[in-house]
Amino acid sequence: MLPNVVSILFLLCLSTFLCCLLNRVSSFNLSLPHQHPYPEAVVQQVQSKVNASVSRRQLLSSTQNDQAQCITGNPIDDCWKCDPNWANDRQRLADCGIGFGQGAMGGKGGQIYVVTDSSDQDPVNPKPGTLRYAVIQDEPLWIVFAANMQIKLKHELIVNSFKTIDGRGALVEITGGGCITLQYVSNIIIHNIRIYDCVPSGNANIRASPTHVGWRGKSDGDGISIFGSRNIWIDHCSLSHCTDGLIDAIMGSTAITISNNYFTHHNEVMLLGHDDRYLPDSGMQVTIAFNHFGVGLVQRMPRCRRGYIHVVNNDFTEWKMYAIGGSANPTINSQGNRYIAPVDPDAKEVTKRVDTDEKDWSGWNWRTDGDMLVNGAFFVPSGDGLSAQYAKASSVEPKSSGLVDQLTMNAGVFGGPRDNSVSMSYGGGTTTGGGYSGSGGGGGSDGDFLGMIFGSSAPPPPSSSSNHVLWSLLFSVILILHLTSNQVAALLPLLLSL
Repeated sequence: MLPNVVSILFLLCLSTFLCCLLNRVSSFNLSLPHQHPYPEAVVQQVQSKVNASVSRRQLLSSTQNDQAQCITGNPIDDCWKCDPNWANDRQRLADCGIGFGQGAMGGKGGQIYVVTDSSDQDPVNPKPGTLRYAVIQDEPLWIVFAANMQIKLKHELIVNSFKTIDGRGALVEITGGGCITLQYVSNIIIHNIRIYDCVPSGNANIRASPTHVGWRGKSDGDGISIFGSRNIWIDHCSLSHCTDGLIDAIMGSTAITISNNYFTHHNEVMLLGHDDRYLPDSGMQVTIAFNHFGVGLVQRMPRCRRGYIHVVNNDFTEWKMYAIGGSANPTINSQGNRYIAPVDPDAKEVTKRVDTDEKDWSGWNWRTDGDMLVNGAFFVPSGDGLSAQYAKASSVEPKSSGLVDQLTMNAGVFGGPRDNSVSMSYGGGTTTGGGYSGSGGGGGSDGDFLGMIFGSSAPPPPSSSSNHVLWSLLFSVILILHLTSNQVAALLPLLLSL
């Protein structure tokens, strides 16, 4: 009888211990191979570049030359746009990035590829001259457009590494099935493109490179989907009216900058992070700078899971639920933004901790530094973000939200509409992202896994902590079956000492 009692006690103790251990492991802040080891240094570098451009603008303001009129203080635009001959040196843009995605080289060093055909008839055998043919090539390419064009995709556009999609000098619109997918790639620049009315597509073969055609399940209908990718820069795009997210970055993606974009008419605008339990997203690092979050937006600007998110000098002019949300302990560093709260008295808070009790999120590092809070808007800081000493040590100087107008004045496609208030009929509808619900949660799972990050073909991690309990119980049962009562008794002192 005694051996049976000891075995049962051992089983219960061991299962409890293993369950606690697995839950503790799940809280580790894992690193990704390409994440920056000192994110605060990247933040300070962004601030320094803004300071330099603003100072230059002030220095030239008294002169009447064309360059003085062009300079805005926006360090990205001032890097290339004031050169009247910029079109002769398009690849200079690759040197103008800031933030975590500043290493994105796109197609720099490669040939210029001119898109002359706006059709998208065959995703398996794309026609030369089309955008799809260009983006699947293996070599670096700097892709430009021969004329204004609307590209209505049949299925998602799967982009290969080392590509720049450069819409400057033309009005380029991408719409239709799936839209743009960046999966397990690096060094992508997407610039000056209008993306809208993206709807789910798939269950079809789609070519991803000259040598590979793969079956793709149904896509979510994101404007731009970033999946297990790095060194990504999305700049001066206008995005609206997609079925799921306008920009989603998941599954261990990192080294991303989202800048100078114009977001309108959408529910779930931007998701950063696959799932609360997906540990590699702890290494996600994203800079969100100089964007205009405009009319018709509801939530997720962005919604973050894990990672380090720097939100700097953006203009938030509308939300229905909240502007910035998060779960699973992301670091959110909000600097020099303008947050204009809606009329709704129940939606004044900028921030939302999604499905988390205050006792759990009080230690999360959410900081507001130099933000302008308008019409009753309020930002709830937490963790180190509550410390004035931390803010002083981490900043060159707080970024004045008074700069927002000039830094975001050209957000979106150059020469494009400032308010996409008229719904476009292309692309099959104007659904706006997953249904407007009060939970603010949502998924982000792609569903079409071609192998997890780091090349493993294993399935995603367990989706519930209850799995930890089941596995620990199973492990304990197996162990008991292999132990005699004397061995169990011998192990008890060791167990009690843990």
